[in-house]
Amino acid sequence: MDHTVSSRERQTRIELAACYRLAAHYRMTDLIYTHITARVPDEAGHFLINPYGWRWEEITASSLVKIDVDGNKVDASPERVNPAGFTIHSAIHRARHDAAWVMHTHTRAGVAVSCLEEGLLPLNQIALQFHGRLGYHDYEGIALDLDERERLVASLGDKPALILRNHGLLTTGASAAEMFNNAFYLERACDIQIAVQSTGQPLRAIPPALAEEVPRQYDRMSHDDGDLLLEWQAHLRTLEAIDPGYRL
Repeated sequence: MDHTVSSRERQTRIELAACYRLAAHYRMTDLIYTHITARVPDEAGHFLINPYGWRWEEITASSLVKIDVDGNKVDASPERVNPAGFTIHSAIHRARHDAAWVMHTHTRAGVAVSCLEEGLLPLNQIALQFHGRLGYHDYEGIALDLDERERLVASLGDKPALILRNHGLLTTGASAAEMFNNAFYLERACDIQIAVQSTGQPLRAIPPALAEEVPRQYDRMSHDDGDLLLEWQAHLRTLEAIDPGYRL
């Protein structure tokens, strides 16, 4: 890695590369498409993104490309970037200071739920993590129109996650750990819902009052007991056992 990179940027690069590798490990990729992005510490308007054309399991810390808010390269990387693919990410990064990390996926379960009129249902404990904390954005075609950015931001509001109808999922976070936690469990909630609905059997509802309380329980667990950090460290140990080369 370039020795001129600050220690804070280096750590961000390592954690972003880890997110790409983990997403590949958990089968949350769309070959070379979609992105995970992170704001570069201490550099206003600069972000890190995957080199266009690379599989997510190939991403390393040094391969990530630094871009500006319009998706243009601002470093000496020889790799291409996909500015059109950054449209969604730039909208969120610009509007939400807390959204230093943004992940967008086109998984089978995520896209399937995005095609349902009712969206994600409060059917189980995992889905309840997002009860009242999930926005929806109507499909407007491939995200090439910069004017859509304002509508994306409005659809997300102050929530940590967004279902892009007929399209896929988007999650945010102030850290890699928070963003990936949101992505991992939103994907799992979608996967469980599709599995349950595929049985064709009646769905058992959770009482509304309980559905309201469980998200607050999740918040207390994550922030008070440090579960979020413990979970992230567990993910990183998984990567270290598979291939620590993501750090290079």
